Amino acid sequence: MLYYYLMSQLPYLFYDQKAPMSSAAFKELTKSQMSKADAALIDYLSLDTDDKTEVASTGCDFIDAWRSWECALRFNLARYRSLKLFNDVAETAEPPVVPADAVTAATAAFTQEGSPLDGEILIDKARWAAIDLLTTGNDYFHKNNVFAYYLKLLLLERRSLFNAETGFSEYKSLYAEILENGQSCVNNSAGN
Repeated sequence: MLYYYLMSQLPYLFYDQKAPMSSAAFKELTKSQMSKADAALIDYLSLDTDDKTEVASTGCDFIDAWRSWECALRFNLARYRSLKLFNDVAETAEPPVVPADAVTAATAAFTQEGSPLDGEILIDKARWAAIDLLTTGNDYFHKNNVFAYYLKLLLLERRSLFNAETGFSEYKSLYAEILENGQSCVNNSAGN
C-alpha cells in the first residue's frame, strides 16, 4: 500500500540531526493514517531484537529482513566479544544466515580503536545504512519507507541519549569494579 499523504508531510531525516518528532508521536500518526494491518506491523519494529538466530516471520518482507539483519549484527557482536574473552565459546554457536553488511558492521564496531561511544555510533550508522539498503527500489510512499522512517526515529532518539561524559564515568566505574572483583578472585584462589 502507498501512503502519499503521510510520507509527503514528513521531513527528511539525517543521522546527525535531532529527531523532528518522537517515535511515539510518529506511531500515533501512523495509526490514524495507515491501514490497521500496516499500522499494527510497526509494533514489530525495534532496535532491541532478541538474540535468537531464528526470527518469527511477520509477513512483511522489510520488517523480517530488518529483524534478521539486527539479529545477525547482535550475533556477530556477541561472537567477537566471546572470542576475545573466552576464545572457544563462540566457536560452538551456530551462526545465523547473515547479511555480509551485518558481519562487516559488527567487525568494524568490535575492532574500533576509539571509545565505546565511537563504537556505538559506528553500529548505529551501520543500522542506518542497512535501513536505506532495505528500502532501495521501493516507491518513496510505500509502507516500507514508513517503517524505515520509524526505525530512523528510534536511532535518532537513541543517539540523543548518548552523553560522552556520563558514559566515560560509567565506563571507569564498571572497569574499577571488574578489576576489584578480579583481584578478589586472585586473592581467594591464592589462599586455597
